[in-house]
Amino acid sequence: MKTTKRRRPLTNAEIDAAYRRYDEMLAREPLATEVRYLPKRDVVLVEMNNGASLIIPRRLMQGLNDATPAQMRRACILGDGTILSWPELDADFTVMSLLQGVYGGRHWMSELARHGGAAKSEAKTKAARLNGAKGGRPRKAPARRR
Repeated sequence: MKTTKRRRPLTNAEIDAAYRRYDEMLAREPLATEVRYLPKRDVVLVEMNNGASLIIPRRLMQGLNDATPAQMRRACILGDGTILSWPELDADFTVMSLLQGVYGGRHWMSELARHGGAAKSEAKTKAARLNGAKGGRPRKAPARRR
């Protein structure tokens, strides 16, 4: 039989201090004040409490690829402005992660990076040819044995 430790009850002063810390954190952190979907550009626009705006292409955000424009318009802001949510699509994003360029889970982000590296353009083709004319990428030196 597993026993659990009894925790001491929190005092009103400790609870009040926790609320004060939370309010101080919210005062420092950028928070979402409005979220809109712009269908003509197929982007999500997030207005922030500090006057900044964040514009994110919908295709980058995990779980929103197959959403209809009507579903995209039903976004809401939760957690005093810390979370963007599309409840109908079961898609939630923290504002801080979006500001850091994190648009989904680890696997989603690695897939975005893989597709980004596979992009083709004339500039990329030209750079690859110039690099090839110089002998290509230098070979890695073998690891030294101790």
